[in-house]
Amino acid sequence: MAKVITVLPELTGEEMIYVQKLITDFDDEKAKSFATVYRARRKDPTMILVLTLLGFLGFAGIQRMVIDQVGMGIVYLLTLGLCFIGTIVDLINYQKMSFEYNRRMADEVITML
Repeated sequence: MAKVITVLPELTGEEMIYVQKLITDFDDEKAKSFATVYRARRKDPTMILVLTLLGFLGFAGIQRMVIDQVGMGIVYLLTLGLCFIGTIVDLINYQKMSFEYNRRMADEVITML
């Protein structure tokens, strides 16, 4: 039984709980394989926060493009983050956005293994 804290110590909160449920039945070798692939694909919430803050400097939508929402990212870019309202909402919800993306990536990695 693999512990998430030993293979992915950088995880916190909901993400840690979710990944722990996924790798509960894994042996240590499979958990390390999961951790290697997942670590390469996940997005750090702090990076999403920084990219969202760049939206106030005229580069709105980059955070959406990074989490594979390219269409919404282009809309944000062309409308200055929907007149900064969308950027403010993303600033409030950056952790939720990164968790949803990371959850999708964890599910993809699990199906690959």
